[in-house]
Amino acid sequence: MKVHLNALGVLNALGRGKREVAHNLFSGSREGLVERCDLISHRAVRVGVVRSDLPEVPARLAHLECRNNRLALAALQEIEDEVKTIVCNVGAHRVAVVMGTSTSGIAEGEAALAQRIAHGAWPVDFRYTRQEIGSLGRFVAEYLELDGPAYTIATACSSSAKVFASAQRLIEVGLCDAAVVGGADTLCRMTLNGFDSLDALSKDYCNPFSRNRDGINIGEGAAMFLMSTEESAVSLLGVGESSDAYHVSAPHPEGDGAALAMLRALEAANLKPGEIDYINLHGTATELNDAMEGRAVSKVFGDRTPCSSTKSMTGHMLGAAGANEAAFLWLTLEPEFATGLVPPHLWDGEADPAIPPLNLVPMAFRIASRDRVAALSNSFAFGGSNAAVVLGRGW
Repeated sequence: MKVHLNALGVLNALGRGKREVAHNLFSGSREGLVERCDLISHRAVRVGVVRSDLPEVPARLAHLECRNNRLALAALQEIEDEVKTIVCNVGAHRVAVVMGTSTSGIAEGEAALAQRIAHGAWPVDFRYTRQEIGSLGRFVAEYLELDGPAYTIATACSSSAKVFASAQRLIEVGLCDAAVVGGADTLCRMTLNGFDSLDALSKDYCNPFSRNRDGINIGEGAAMFLMSTEESAVSLLGVGESSDAYHVSAPHPEGDGAALAMLRALEAANLKPGEIDYINLHGTATELNDAMEGRAVSKVFGDRTPCSSTKSMTGHMLGAAGANEAAFLWLTLEPEFATGLVPPHLWDGEADPAIPPLNLVPMAFRIASRDRVAALSNSFAFGGSNAAVVLGRGW
């Protein structure tokens, strides 16, 4: 069964809304990667920040108020009209919600704990439910007043890539006619200090696939899609999933699981590697991830397919990365925004001789103009949880 991505709402370090994000994405903006001194106690760190004002959570959902849900709300507002239309057509009970996150409302929990340590009592308005990992799916369903299946996937950095497969299955087996899918993640001290303890944070801008790479920038953001069988320009052609079953935090060094996810995505899409016009790499700029992904992409695609890592513009949005990077594919394919440009790969240009050569694209690179275009996005997580998503136009 063919499903389409009918509408998109997005915000991250590149801006808020499709038009601003698209402009800054294709022009290679890094303005949203800023230094913060409040996330790690002993030093400043560069992170990807959503700088726009966020909407207030409605009073009826005050028990779920947190920055993570406000990020999600900002993205939802961009697709709310389309969701209301489909609810009118099929009913609220026939629209599912599948979300991905890794932080939920942990930042509010951190602030509440700090107050308890300082003053001996929790804030009067503190609710633990805000930081429950499932609160994002619950918030989206309650905000949109949807009664279909609603849940949250939390598989670290592949969370909001895997939502596409889950929602597609719900539609295929007849449990719903449409789904709101996406993810949101928020900057918080737990995440930054955790990656810092692994020596995985870059000292400045991240430098994916460079011989000089020294770690990631963490970012925040949200992306929301309306998925249904109703015809629209951008289709979900296929999703591939795999598990390394190798190590709790290190990927398989040869990228076997990553390659398998890409091959399964191609198989689901009924496409050959040469029919993919662009790859959005996971590209975290960590030593092990880039090395294994380079080997995996080389195995499956060789060195000709245009590709880039967009984390050098947004930071790594963790549980929200998959949905946001699928949004970048959508903006590359959707006729309103598509100009043939693909997101540039921003780095120092010094290739790592230990990584097979890839076609890392410069600024202003355009793919060939044709009726059918397909693009793939990779998401790889701790624990070896891998997902590859293929979107297309004209298939």
